[in-house]
Amino acid sequence: MAVILVLSLPEAAFMPSIPPPSTTPADGAAPAAETALPASAQPLLDRDHSILAFNERVFDWACRSDVPLLERLRYLCIVSSNLDEFFEVRAAPHITAAQSGETKGAYTVASFAALMAKAQDLVARQYALYNDALVPALAAQGIRIVSHGERMPEQRRWVQEYFQREVRPLLIPVGLDPAHPFPLVANKSLNFIVRLKGSDAFGRNNEIAIVRVPRVLPRVIRMPGRVAPKGALFVMLSSVIRAHLADLFPGREVTEFSQFRVTRHSDLAVDEEDVRNLRTALRQGLQQRHFGQAVRLEVSSSCSRFLADFLQSQFGLPEGALFRVQGPVNPVRLSQLVDLVNDPALLFPPWRGAWPVGLQEGVPILAQLRERDVLIHQPFERFDAVLAFLREAVHDPDVLVIKQTIYRTGSDSELMELLREAVRRGKEVMAVVELKARFDEEANINWAEALESIGAQVVYGVVGLKTHAKMLLVTRREGRQLRRYGHLSTGNYNPRTARLYTDLSMLTANADITADMDGVFNHLASQNRPPRLRQLMLAPFHLHKRMIEKIERVGLAAQAGQGGRIVAKMNALTDEALMRALVKAGQQGARIDLIVRGACMLPAQLPGVTDNIRVRSIIGRFLEHTRVFYFAAGDQEELYLSSADWMNRNMMRRVELAWPVTEPGLRQRIIDECLVAYLYDDRDAWTQRSDGRYERAPRPTTGAGAQAALMARYGQQQATAARKKRKTQ
Repeated sequence: MAVILVLSLPEAAFMPSIPPPSTTPADGAAPAAETALPASAQPLLDRDHSILAFNERVFDWACRSDVPLLERLRYLCIVSSNLDEFFEVRAAPHITAAQSGETKGAYTVASFAALMAKAQDLVARQYALYNDALVPALAAQGIRIVSHGERMPEQRRWVQEYFQREVRPLLIPVGLDPAHPFPLVANKSLNFIVRLKGSDAFGRNNEIAIVRVPRVLPRVIRMPGRVAPKGALFVMLSSVIRAHLADLFPGREVTEFSQFRVTRHSDLAVDEEDVRNLRTALRQGLQQRHFGQAVRLEVSSSCSRFLADFLQSQFGLPEGALFRVQGPVNPVRLSQLVDLVNDPALLFPPWRGAWPVGLQEGVPILAQLRERDVLIHQPFERFDAVLAFLREAVHDPDVLVIKQTIYRTGSDSELMELLREAVRRGKEVMAVVELKARFDEEANINWAEALESIGAQVVYGVVGLKTHAKMLLVTRREGRQLRRYGHLSTGNYNPRTARLYTDLSMLTANADITADMDGVFNHLASQNRPPRLRQLMLAPFHLHKRMIEKIERVGLAAQAGQGGRIVAKMNALTDEALMRALVKAGQQGARIDLIVRGACMLPAQLPGVTDNIRVRSIIGRFLEHTRVFYFAAGDQEELYLSSADWMNRNMMRRVELAWPVTEPGLRQRIIDECLVAYLYDDRDAWTQRSDGRYERAPRPTTGAGAQAALMARYGQQQATAARKKRKTQ
């Protein structure tokens, strides 16, 4: 039977369906040549360059004049934050290769130079945009960051008073000498290096001093109205300190200075096989994270060669890792300006998602799940429904057991408090807490200890693997039987990011799925062999293999003239085996569309190799985070949601889940909202070229991005529901 996929979004710019399975190559391309390169010979793109290319696409939002001004600044800060993480996680082997003069292998002097050149170019464009476009645009709105040279006398007096009262007591200038060696500079901390003339109190000519700026101090400070009568005036903390550096060295002359910041390798490395208590080992490791291998040095553009050379020698960094910047060395902190101004006219209109269409408000959720599965598309629909599900379970006296995985839930989480309340109400609570969730380790350790302290069963997952699967399982006594209710998600149990990331989750009472979930929870606790699963696919055991099998099945169907179609949406594509399978299926005639937000190592539309594969990336107001995999082999179609990207780490070094969506209405919603809409997005899409570069899709005067269309759809839905509610009152 032919599969017809109907798009229900109202925007005319979207095509009406996913192109059906066909042996005709995508975009009218010629059929793959008989002499096509074998999949094993497929050249892949560089992962690190692909990550930087993703950040260039994010940076484009900061450049767009149709984006509200403060949101443009926020996107600039996001790029800086992403670059921080890139250096913290990905740069160390490149630095080591450059330091050792490596000329062979995956990391070489040449690869380091090429990567740093690309990073340097992106950083330079960031500061150029900030100085040449955003600062003047902010000034036009009466929002100014006032430098020392621009301050009026009364403003200088206020800054001096602020420095003496709030800043000076926290600063400790360290003059360097044999008794005071170069201090251990923490990762991403703000510091000043100062060159001095004259002698110290003991008659010595130690000319270099370091001033560390405490992290407790705000980086952006608003001037009071009495000295800023017109508009909103701000000063940067670095400017306040710079203006009063001489006050820190009485009797000596400051001849040179620069602010600087060093980025360090920050991926925690703990030998789990060789520790008795992973939580204790990680807490000890967190103390050392701030002092890992130096991988990047940022200094002011005016920093002298003498001071730059001195810092480079201290941190042992090659020249390419030195970044001279035309402004604050940490643009991430400029996000404080967005919060301080908080002008609705300069921000995106506020968005509050709709209540999920599958749930009736005011009716017990568990009762509704006995009738049907419920799909939640965040943030277009509210994560509040998941909290309501858990809240209902916590307060239901017939609920006996609650089990949940915790990956990134935040430091202030209602969800975690609900789990604690469940324990207090006498329910059995099991929490699988992933202590190694990068940069959330400390919050998760604290939650683990808080849950354990009141009697919850806390499990840290499997040695050597991260538990990245997102699931919540409730067991309830109903008469003489026990019935399970489950929640599975592509995203984290974090109410804050649930408003900022696109994700799909499903509430279900399906007996097969919930039994599989219970089996996975028991596997994580006991570390026995996983049970035979009926519906779920589990990494690292068989998810990878099953995905490859499904790709191969589509390829064989296409080769046999039955038609083959794959549409996969994910955050990253870097697993070599999956990419080889896609290449082969494409060469067999399958039509393949990949919607990959971030890094993608598979080049699209490469003549004779990937003619039938298209890759696009959607960058929008919300961070794309859904993982959806659609396979059509002849008239057989399957659709899966997953916590896993198609990356080797997800398939081999994490506990991940994928689950099928078989209910026709829910499956159609996912196809419409997460695949079709994104394939025909003509506003926020980027198309990958065969050389790995991305081109933004033409932006016509009509049409809308997928996210904007979904917001319009769910906004109309909310308005309709509100009208109906008013009529019944």
